[in-house]
Amino acid sequence: MGVTEPHHLLFVCTANIARSPMADALARRYAEERGWRVEVQSAGTHAMTGEPAAPNSVKAVREVGGDLSEHRSQPVTDALVAWADRILVMEMRHAQDVRERFPASDEKVQLLGTFGGLVEISDPYGSWIFTYRRRRDEIRACVEACMDRLPPRPR
Repeated sequence: MGVTEPHHLLFVCTANIARSPMADALARRYAEERGWRVEVQSAGTHAMTGEPAAPNSVKAVREVGGDLSEHRSQPVTDALVAWADRILVMEMRHAQDVRERFPASDEKVQLLGTFGGLVEISDPYGSWIFTYRRRRDEIRACVEACMDRLPPRPR
C-alpha cells in the first residue's frame, strides 16, 4: 500500500449491530472533523448480513452527531481482512475468533479498549439507553486515542 492511500480500519464485535457500528460511525466523524484520510468499515464474528443497527446504538450515536441509519450488518470475510490495515475488536474472544478463522489477520488484530485504558468493551445489547451511552463514550475515547496514533498520510 502506498503512503498516499487512506488508513483502513475494521471494527469488529459479535453481531455488528451495537458496538462495532458505533465505533464505525464515531471513527468516520472523527476523521471527517480532522480532514484525515481514513476509511472505516465494521463487521461481526457471528453477524447475519443486512441487519440494521440496534435502535439504542442509533440513538446513542445520533446524540453526538453520528448517523447509523444506513448501517447494515456483515460478517468478517477474507476480503475485509485483506482490506484492513488494523482490525480493532471489542473482546478477546473476537480477537481469537478472527485470528483462528483468518490467519492473515494475526498482526492486524488489536483490542480497541486498550487504547482507552480498558481491555474489553462489553456488549450493551438489550440494555437500557444509559448503558449504550456509557459504551458509546468508552468506544469514542478508544477510537480517538487509536486514530490519534495513526501515522500521517498525505492528502
